[in-house]
Amino acid sequence: MTTQALQDSILFQTGYLVNGIWKTLDTTFDVLNPATGEVVAKVAKAGKAETEEAIAAATKAFPAWRAKTAKERSTILYRWYELIIENKSWLGRLMTTEQGKPLKEAEGEVDYAASFIQWFAEQAKRANGEIIPPVKPGSRILATSEPVGVVAAITVSFTPFP
Repeated sequence: MTTQALQDSILFQTGYLVNGIWKTLDTTFDVLNPATGEVVAKVAKAGKAETEEAIAAATKAFPAWRAKTAKERSTILYRWYELIIENKSWLGRLMTTEQGKPLKEAEGEVDYAASFIQWFAEQAKRANGEIIPPVKPGSRILATSEPVGVVAAITVSFTPFP
C-alpha cells in the first residue's frame, strides 16, 4: 500500500482528538518512513495547552461515563476492541510504513494492543463489591468498585533504526 493510499483512508488523522472532535495545529512534526525518508504525515505537535484542554473535556464528560452501567461501559470498550481488529490490516500497514517493522510483526502488535482493550472490556462488567468482615458486632462493611475520575496514560514507543 502506498503512502497516498494510507493517507486516503478515513482512519488517517494527523490532528488530536478532544471531546470527539479532531483538531489541528499550525505546529506539526514530520513522521518519516525510515526505509525511504518520505514524509508519511505531518502530525499536530500537541503540548501543555492541548493536554489541559483534553483533561478539561474528559473531566466534563466523566459524570456521564460514571452514570453508565458496568455493562454499558463494557459494550463501549468492546466495540473499540472490535474496531481495532476490523482495521488490523490498515493499522499494520501504517505501522510498517512509519516504523519499518515487518507487516506480520506490526499486525501482531495490533493484536497485542487490542487484547488490552478486550481485557478491560471484560473487566468493566465485573464491577463487583465485597463484604469485609467487620470488627464491630452488628455492623457490616461493603466495598464497591466504581469509576472515580479521569486518568492519563503516557506510553513510550521504541523502534530502533540502523
